[in-house]
Amino acid sequence: MTPDDIKLIVAVCRQRAGLNIDPAKTYLIESRLGPLARRESYGSVSELIAGLRARREEPLIWALVEAMTASETAFFRDRTPFNLFRDEILPTLTRMRGPEPIRIWSAGCSTGQEAYSLAMIAEAGVGLEPGARVEIYGSDLSERYLEKAQAGIYNQFEVQRGLPIRMLVDYFEKVEDSWRLSPRIRGRVRWRRLNLAGDLSTVGRFDVIFCRNVLSAMDESVRPKVLEGLAGALPADGFLVLGQGESPLGLTDAYRPISGRDGLYARNPAFRVAA
Repeated sequence: MTPDDIKLIVAVCRQRAGLNIDPAKTYLIESRLGPLARRESYGSVSELIAGLRARREEPLIWALVEAMTASETAFFRDRTPFNLFRDEILPTLTRMRGPEPIRIWSAGCSTGQEAYSLAMIAEAGVGLEPGARVEIYGSDLSERYLEKAQAGIYNQFEVQRGLPIRMLVDYFEKVEDSWRLSPRIRGRVRWRRLNLAGDLSTVGRFDVIFCRNVLSAMDESVRPKVLEGLAGALPADGFLVLGQGESPLGLTDAYRPISGRDGLYARNPAFRVAA
């Protein structure tokens, strides 16, 4: 790749999805775009970029952006927020909402492990009010990730990363060399392709939004817009869950931290979503 190739990749990813791509990490760029070049029948990443310049086809542009998105995820990753969700957030919300459904959004869900972790917690129903209804939604920019998430099929390495053995037994079945989630867990999650850097005004309302390890992959200039877009989807008593080391403080006044609960934020009652 030439310096101009790298500049184009960085610019396209920032403009389309707010991604922050380090131009110095040429190996990372090559490793992520190499499979895309082969799928599109190009001999190299450089030829792929030349084709992009020549035709400017929207499907190819978005395929490049999707290929550059991070995909690191695991079941019950960084277990603390899931324990908090199970023990405090979800039981409290079911008492407050009564028969109203509790809506949970895994924003930037990658291949689905986070959303399914939340679904397994909801299925177990620990501490929930009788008749509690929990709806779980997963969204991601990548269609390929969403296809894998919908299939609910994971290899041995993926299920060994954070998934308790009891849940593997209860909620998965062995299929050749892989594991497939039970239909009842897969049926608990609805999926949608969504660009978090785009317009979020029509996504609906959610009681809890998990957006972990997503902001850190975005350009700093885009983060306030994304955070405020998420705030617009939260009710006054809703919660935002961020990843380790991520914070909205200093970027927007849309949230206030929950004391003693790292990574958990409530919507600031003084914040007003722009019309």
